[in-house]
Amino acid sequence: MNRPGRAALRLAIVGAESTGKTALARALAERLAPLTGLRCVWVGEWLREWCAREQRTPRADEQLAIARRQQALIDEAAAHCDVLVCDTTALMTAVYSAMLFDDLSLVPYAVQEQRRCDLTLLTALDLPWVADGLQRDGPQVRQPVDERLRRLLAAHRLPWSLVAGQGEQRFDSALQAVAPLLQRPGATGLALHCPTSPLPFTP
Repeated sequence: MNRPGRAALRLAIVGAESTGKTALARALAERLAPLTGLRCVWVGEWLREWCAREQRTPRADEQLAIARRQQALIDEAAAHCDVLVCDTTALMTAVYSAMLFDDLSLVPYAVQEQRRCDLTLLTALDLPWVADGLQRDGPQVRQPVDERLRRLLAAHRLPWSLVAGQGEQRFDSALQAVAPLLQRPGATGLALHCPTSPLPFTP
């Protein structure tokens, strides 16, 4: 059923590169819809489109605009759905800006926007690293990114859950974290304990 008069439930997926964020966002949106009867959509990563268009990685002075555009896309999508799955948020831009440029100025804005999410899913480092052009810096950055994300989430007391496992285990891990939010008052007609859809999840 739809959620009349209620803001969209926002699920944010963050994590180091090559940890299955995009595949998980797509799978959650596609498979939560028939399981819940809710309008579920997902928003992709603006940085990916930006790099493809510019054929380079952004400079330090371009980070804030990228973070704001990511959040604008999230807000636009949230106005037309019941459940919104975000394939990254401004928090990731803030983390990389701090790592690459020693610039912490984006953190307050990113944390403020992250508080608007009902739950943050942090993807674990248990998937193999795969090259992806301008989008990937290398496997050596995954651990530092993961550590920074955990510190930020903990320091600002943002609700988060770790998503781990291979294949269907990863999707089930995310589903278990999300299910309690979907079963709160106002989200009726759910069947989250039914067998999952036969659509394969391939991170």
